[in-house]
Amino acid sequence: MGLTACAPGTHLAYVSLPTTNGIAAYRVRDVSSAFTAIVGSPYLAGNSPGPIVVGPSTRYVYVGNRIDNTISIFKIDGQNGSLSEVFPRVAAGLDPAAMVMNSGGSLLFVVNQIASSISVYSVNSSNGALSPVSGTPVFTVPNPVTLALTPSGKFLYVVNTNLGAVFGYSVSSSGTLQLVPGSPFPADVGAFALAVDPNEKFVYVADTTANTVSILAIAANGALTQVAGSPFATGTTPVSVAVSKGGQYLYIANEASNNITEYSIDSNTGFATTITGSPISAGTAPLFLLTDPDGAFLYAISQSSKTITSFIIPPTTGELASTGDSTNTNDSVAGMAVSR
Repeated sequence: MGLTACAPGTHLAYVSLPTTNGIAAYRVRDVSSAFTAIVGSPYLAGNSPGPIVVGPSTRYVYVGNRIDNTISIFKIDGQNGSLSEVFPRVAAGLDPAAMVMNSGGSLLFVVNQIASSISVYSVNSSNGALSPVSGTPVFTVPNPVTLALTPSGKFLYVVNTNLGAVFGYSVSSSGTLQLVPGSPFPADVGAFALAVDPNEKFVYVADTTANTVSILAIAANGALTQVAGSPFATGTTPVSVAVSKGGQYLYIANEASNNITEYSIDSNTGFATTITGSPISAGTAPLFLLTDPDGAFLYAISQSSKTITSFIIPPTTGELASTGDSTNTNDSVAGMAVSR
């Protein structure tokens, strides 16, 4: 009997490989975080696939093709997790650089970096098809680089590197966007990467040029203010942010210093305290971080070494511990998504 796509004790992981225009697929064991390639992987995508999202139903994968300016939709085989693309590809803006989906899987948000816009699509629950939401794309200041959605789906935040700032948008039930009063909100020089606290209290921004992380409190209307002590010093060239499942720990990938800075976060004030043993070595030039859906592991992805390295997140201390497992992707990685 064949394995189900997301068999008990496993997750599915999908990785975009831009130089070979492929999507690699893996089954990941919960107990060890060991990666096993799925037969037939990698699968052909568009030209220079980058951002990647797995729908919450684990039926479809969405990939932004940065040179084609399109979005590929892949159907996930329910037995083995393999992929088959559903054509035609969907038009996006120039350079779809980052994507995020709401928790219900009904809306997909895309930042188009060269077009300086945000596209929003409604998602057909029966076949995964995308339809542009009326009134979008919404245009923004040049060079938006990434985005994050609050868990409730009420607010969308977009980082602009040129301004060192974060734009906030309120999101209607249909997906239309309205700029949050007071937006944009200052972060620090070279604001580049973004994450939202799972408790919807804070926004975290990696400031690549300043070598800091900015922590901003979320007001009831979506406005942002720096917490006391922010921005906080981190390693050299911070490029990615990840938050633990409970929101009590924060991790920053520092590309130039080849390590990960670890913090515990005060749930009331947002103040960041460096964890004992921080920073931890993360191999060569870690480019971005991702936590698994169960909150047990952190994955550090390196483009230069073409590896995915797994770390255990201890729930009581947050001090990362290596699993000893590192997966070679055979190509530079631009994006990764893990199923629930």
